[in-house]
Amino acid sequence: MPGKVYLVGAGPGDPELLTRKAWRVLQSAGVVLHDDLVPQEILCVLPPTAQIVNVGKRCGAKGISQAEINALMVQMAREGKIVARLKSGDPLLFGRAGEEMESLHQAGIDFEVIPGVTAALGAAASARISLTDRRHASRMVFVTAHREGGPGLTSERHVAADTTYVIYMPGSRYAELAAELQAAGIGAEIPCAVISRATTRDETIFRTTVGRLPQCPAAASPSLIVVGIVAGIAAHETVTPDGEFSSKLNEEVLRLALQHPYNDLNEDLHGRSSVE
Repeated sequence: MPGKVYLVGAGPGDPELLTRKAWRVLQSAGVVLHDDLVPQEILCVLPPTAQIVNVGKRCGAKGISQAEINALMVQMAREGKIVARLKSGDPLLFGRAGEEMESLHQAGIDFEVIPGVTAALGAAASARISLTDRRHASRMVFVTAHREGGPGLTSERHVAADTTYVIYMPGSRYAELAAELQAAGIGAEIPCAVISRATTRDETIFRTTVGRLPQCPAAASPSLIVVGIVAGIAAHETVTPDGEFSSKLNEEVLRLALQHPYNDLNEDLHGRSSVE
């Protein structure tokens, strides 16, 4: 009988954030094709009987092509195997799932998508950032800094005051991203947070502003950047000597951010529409 392919979201890194369905599928899979950014802690929970294959692709590094991954999924399923295509975060967000689903559909292979906790939500939870705090943010934009096949931030103009940006895959292009953000109308004083390896034991959180972003130390992959007023109002943060906000500076940055020209100071922030 033909096999089946599951596109499985591994979540941001903590194995306990796998969904129950993802866990069940992984325990029954005969083959697991995983991305390079899936952490070892999750790979350790895979059954010893499974064939585990790293099909990860790193930006700038030569490796297996997407066409080869597609062909491998089809081949394994035609051999009658249960195949788990394990992707970091959620399969449908910056994960090339569209190409893989199209390939499986054309080959007549049965498949199913199992969603996962995307990195933005895991990182926001770790950093205690309410991405859509109704007092300050009713709009959220997920964007990738990876240039191939997309404009990144270059198409953003006249950004609304109540927008929170989450920038996936920033690499170490902090100076370039800071320039693009400011060109889009986001002030140098707007808070941002660089969050690396969210929800894992190696997690780091560095809080800064758009103007100071180029001075941020390079973060280990996977990482992302949260940009917006909400990034400056996280509660009960531990102050570190490496550049994170003190509560006093935090209040000052927030005050400046709210006074930036891209805000409508005549509008009551508490009266704005919100995303619940």
